[in-house]
Amino acid sequence: MEHIEHLSQNPKAAKKKQSAAGQKRSDEISNQKWAILSLSSIPLVMTLGNSMLIPVLPSMESKLSISSFQTSMIITVYSIVAIFLIPVAGYLSDHIGRKKVIIPSLIIAGIGGLISGFAAWKLDDAYWIILAGRALQGVGAAGAAPIVLPLVGDMFKNEDDVSCCLGLIETSNTFGKVLSPILGAFLAGFIWFIPFFSFPVFCAISVLMIMFLVKSPKSTNKPIPFKEFFSNVKKTFTEKGRWLYAIFFIGGILMLVLFGILFYLSEIFEKEYGIKDIKKGFFLALPLGALCLSSFISGKVIKKNKVLMKWITFAGILATALSIGALWFSIKLWYMITMFLISGVGIGAGLPCLDALITEGVEKEERGTISSIYSSMRFIGVAAGPPIIALLLKNATHWIFILLGSFSIIAALVALLAIKPQGQEQKG
Repeated sequence: MEHIEHLSQNPKAAKKKQSAAGQKRSDEISNQKWAILSLSSIPLVMTLGNSMLIPVLPSMESKLSISSFQTSMIITVYSIVAIFLIPVAGYLSDHIGRKKVIIPSLIIAGIGGLISGFAAWKLDDAYWIILAGRALQGVGAAGAAPIVLPLVGDMFKNEDDVSCCLGLIETSNTFGKVLSPILGAFLAGFIWFIPFFSFPVFCAISVLMIMFLVKSPKSTNKPIPFKEFFSNVKKTFTEKGRWLYAIFFIGGILMLVLFGILFYLSEIFEKEYGIKDIKKGFFLALPLGALCLSSFISGKVIKKNKVLMKWITFAGILATALSIGALWFSIKLWYMITMFLISGVGIGAGLPCLDALITEGVEKEERGTISSIYSSMRFIGVAAGPPIIALLLKNATHWIFILLGSFSIIAALVALLAIKPQGQEQKG
């Protein structure tokens, strides 16, 4: 019947109807532009809270008289805490509301930054207190950044709008990674622990934006009892487990590779090439800038085309693997930076696709929990990258490239074989 109706329509009328629908979607995004900007501030702030410290790590190593591995734990402890709490935050957000989880989490994260900054400023043996503050920041991160993805899914009914906004959110995340090393190096140029104190300021701004500019969609449905909710999540994994596990794995690997690269570059720039301070921040921002631009373009292109999402993800990860493998032949400065630029493009292309597959492929009631498990896997990658590279730096450098390249190839194969958008299991 629907087919007959389409045939009977005047072509001009059909075109006009499509144009009106497109205009309606455009108006919806335009009306929500301040809300989208506010939500984008969350991954931006959380990324600043972690990545801003990367160019400062060698200085911390010197000031605190700690090893390279201990320094890497300042990044890692943030993520380890978040890994375990993210699914809890996702469950709570599905039941009590997204904003009720996000706002207190941002406040907790800001308090963690104050504790780390105060310890670095006033205490002689500050390392363990700094770690405690970083752990508290991880608690806040668990309840803030991962909840953004399901909230975007709640706000828009049209899948094109969801994909577009998720691309903007992921771009904000990656832009935070671009800005982080520059801002971190700039602030540390005054006093090395200033980046700790800047984080609560960013959290406060984000809290105000979320409070006043984001309106969560009203739900008339009562929260599902835990037993029924758990049964629904279990059913989701039974029906869609193949591609969900694949996306979880790929997201974790991409973050491991990215933060492994950043930690490696921070160490090599300073110790091998004498590149320090703000100059090092700009050098670190080059591959991250490529990642940011690639992420933005990918989010714009994919719309709701799940087949395209799969192939962009596969091609991006493969490009990352090949560029890292090419570093076996040379680690001269500009050759190395060029290869890592290509890696950034590949990772940036894949991330919005993974976000969209998760958000659009899962029922609304379980979306917060499933996307939170995905965020946990990404945090596992963030946690694992720096300490792995710190240990490998003590041995031959080429093992770093072998490991990161191998992980990327495995992730590309998983994307190729396990993500099947046209299969029955992929329908959300």
